[in-house]
Amino acid sequence: MASVFTASSGRFRSRDLTAPWRHVDIALMVVVGLIVVLGSGMVYSATRRMSDGSGYMVRQGLFVTLGIGLMVCLSLIDYRRIADWWQVIYGLALVGLAGIFTPLGAVVNGTKGWYRFGPFSLQPAEFAKLAVIIAVAAYLSQVDKVDIRRLAVALGLFAVPIGMTLLQPDLGSALVFIVIALGMLVVAGVRMRHLAVLVVLGLIAVFAILNSGTLDQYQKDRLTSFVTPDGQSYNVAQAQQAIGSGGLTGYGFTNGPQTRGGYVPEQQTDFIFTVAGEELGFVGAGALVLMLGVLVWRVWRNAQLAGDQLGTLICVGIMSMFLFHIFENIGMTLGIMPVTGIPLPFVSYGGSSMMMSFAAVGLVQSVHMHRYT
Repeated sequence: MASVFTASSGRFRSRDLTAPWRHVDIALMVVVGLIVVLGSGMVYSATRRMSDGSGYMVRQGLFVTLGIGLMVCLSLIDYRRIADWWQVIYGLALVGLAGIFTPLGAVVNGTKGWYRFGPFSLQPAEFAKLAVIIAVAAYLSQVDKVDIRRLAVALGLFAVPIGMTLLQPDLGSALVFIVIALGMLVVAGVRMRHLAVLVVLGLIAVFAILNSGTLDQYQKDRLTSFVTPDGQSYNVAQAQQAIGSGGLTGYGFTNGPQTRGGYVPEQQTDFIFTVAGEELGFVGAGALVLMLGVLVWRVWRNAQLAGDQLGTLICVGIMSMFLFHIFENIGMTLGIMPVTGIPLPFVSYGGSSMMMSFAAVGLVQSVHMHRYT
């Protein structure tokens, strides 16, 4: 509490320097705003040739608006109060994932991982990522040292949604859960030899999945195309051609030949980075990567500044999620990562991803704003 002299009244008035609204991470908000604006432009360029091009932009605007509202609400609520309800939040996430396997679930691109509501779709796996982060952070923050028993429980909290997403099958979301788990467990203080064992088991599991009957052949080809260039998919080949043709400064906004011709499949979602590479060139694509890097850095910085282990674990989980989404999405367009259908945060078209990303930033803001309360 500090005192400030006001000339109008001639008195000292107290000012609470610990008030949450005084500690908004402005840099984080600015970079998110810049990414959203640039991403909206790329979605417009990728969809303007479509018959429902204007509809894409209207829906994307709605997703951004809802996301901002969700972010503001979460940032104003003390993250500790949110974590108090982690069992309920985690349970609701599992219910959402389980409902996919009922007649309510819809198949999109070979994956039964969506709910359909007219022109809108909802992917519960996106929100489950955030729910699991909250649940595991709340559980692990209760102790100073993570023993074998607590490690087993934490792994169980991850294993259930991973198994449910693999049954869809959605290997991309399962990989995101695994990366989140590794990031949070490292910061929680789990011994490195235990983590090494987990990594080996994870690689064995991926190998087993690829050789089981869970995935169709075309899905296996997409996942392994980055290690077998001769078997490279049409999507990746067109994506690389679009990015490579952009040169230093690109063709200019909405002037990319590959984009205008609609040669890159799913360009407004999974392959949105190709629009930046083709129309904005190396300079524009590099600027987008830089902004995404600042986003990750600000989340990591908030993890360092957090007032307790709970806040640190929440931020680290969100940072791990964002980092893998960015690396995997851009990597698959360049042909150096498997094609998994993971969206680029705040850039790709889609309501589930956009609202989840804003909600994640809202949680990070809550940790930052309430660290003195």
